[in-house]
Amino acid sequence: MIDVTRHTVLIGAAAGFGEIDATGPAQAAPPLGGMEPLNSTDGVFTPSKGWGIQKFSFSNPEPSIQFAGLLFAFEVISFENNFGIDPLAVTIERRIDRVRMAGTRLRWAGGQESKAGLVSAELRLTAAGAIEWAVEAAIDAPIKAIKTIVRGLPRGRISLAAEAWCDFGDDEQVFEYPALGGGMATPLAVVEGHDKRFWGISALQTEVRPARFAFLAGPDGYKTELVYEPGAWERPQAATTCKWRIVAAPDFASVAKTHFDWVAKSWQLPDFQQRSDAPDWMKKLALVLSLHGQHWTGYVHNDFDQQLEILRWTAKQIDPRNVMVFLNGWDGRYYWDYPRFEVGARTGGEVAFARLVRKAKTLGYRIAVMFGSNVARRNDPDFPKIADARLRDGNGDFFPANYVDWDGDRKGDGFMVFMNLAVASWRNHLRERIASIVSRFAIDAYFLDICGLWENNCDGDMLVGTRQLVDELAQRFPGVAPIAEMQYDAQMGFIPMSHVPRYSLYPQANFGVVASFNHLSFPAPGGGSTGIHEYGFGRYHPVILDQPQIPTITFVDDTFTTQREAVMSDIATAKQRFAARGGRT
Repeated sequence: MIDVTRHTVLIGAAAGFGEIDATGPAQAAPPLGGMEPLNSTDGVFTPSKGWGIQKFSFSNPEPSIQFAGLLFAFEVISFENNFGIDPLAVTIERRIDRVRMAGTRLRWAGGQESKAGLVSAELRLTAAGAIEWAVEAAIDAPIKAIKTIVRGLPRGRISLAAEAWCDFGDDEQVFEYPALGGGMATPLAVVEGHDKRFWGISALQTEVRPARFAFLAGPDGYKTELVYEPGAWERPQAATTCKWRIVAAPDFASVAKTHFDWVAKSWQLPDFQQRSDAPDWMKKLALVLSLHGQHWTGYVHNDFDQQLEILRWTAKQIDPRNVMVFLNGWDGRYYWDYPRFEVGARTGGEVAFARLVRKAKTLGYRIAVMFGSNVARRNDPDFPKIADARLRDGNGDFFPANYVDWDGDRKGDGFMVFMNLAVASWRNHLRERIASIVSRFAIDAYFLDICGLWENNCDGDMLVGTRQLVDELAQRFPGVAPIAEMQYDAQMGFIPMSHVPRYSLYPQANFGVVASFNHLSFPAPGGGSTGIHEYGFGRYHPVILDQPQIPTITFVDDTFTTQREAVMSDIATAKQRFAARGGRT
């Protein structure tokens, strides 16, 4: 431990937070310039006792400084190698509530080699008792990532992005914000220690960048790695991380509130009922009807005339002015015909589609239509016009989109590619296709499939591109609202409705900001078909009175003909729920 005066800092006493020892007991100063001479294998099971993540095959030096009862180490990673701090070229300045470390040389090859470079960090205790820090780095090559390594956090079950608790035991785990596959909707990880205190780890972002959380188990606690990436399109040789924060509290809600207060301020998140970009009808929804059209194979669940029959019948069960109709599979073979976004012939063609929308709106319904925001078929005749927007990762490799088995051969199909809304050609194409449908058919809302995809890439910030698309459409079509899929926190400031709610352990951070309904794959009454969605079948869940998300009823091929009683029951419960909420979404 560092040889300084012992000082115990009270962590958020007014909030009932526990105490963190700012320095630990006075002992002899460690060697190597005041840093603890730790290695990558210290304090963790080597080899892992459970599932293990990839790591170096040797004990890589991780010289660490002690602060507030935890140990911190830092690394800078280029596109070519990993560099740690040379502890013999470090200065450390300490005050009662902070410590600053600055290193002027870096070591690589497991400490066998060294080179010039800068890494500095200042850790401080806030007035509320949180530990906050940022890391600066500079090397003579583009920086890929900057890592903070934290030792001393307890083991326990983990909640990611305020979602359900998981106990990973001895398994090593890595999680990322805001990655598409299993990604976090906000950069918050909370560990519940055996002492029943809750330890929140947050990336306090003002611009969306990857925040990676790795947990490596040891006998006494986790070694936690926190990785920040600058924009890969920037290729900076000097970079500063977002601010990181660790806070301890006696309950989960206190930790979550601290994080989401920052999120609301950083992304300027409004109260949902006060949102100017949420039309009045969106604030008075009792029900969503998800009407499934044409499957990828061409199978038609409901053509446009059948959908109109469903809406006429439903209008006798509930006031259509409180119902949004979500049209999916309207544009030909689901996904196969992306990115044309033209009315499909097998579901009835443009005449039938226009009749469906016109008569539905006459009844009082609001119509939302589905578009794919980040996917396109690469052998579509028009693809060469947008090919420059194909998504590349930070290394310049094409980002794969072969994760769905569309044709039943039990292997993912690669005809689709991911697209990048930061690139003008794709953003302009999508904007004009949405504009065409909105203007020709008087659509009320447009759904952006997979808009929650954000990948660090060579061509630009996908959040900025998404926001630009939404802003441009808002200027042309005031009152026509966007709807997000896989929404993450930064998008909540400019997209007022989401497909699937977030933050189940702290739902006010979702429902106080945006409206949410059930996913496209929400199973239909009866056999649980997911309609055009690739999942196939799931377990149907009836509407319940206290559900936070807007009740959603999925209509597939047999829902209207064989499951009408279940639908009527769901509608009746949705009406009761709506009345109990005072007629508000």
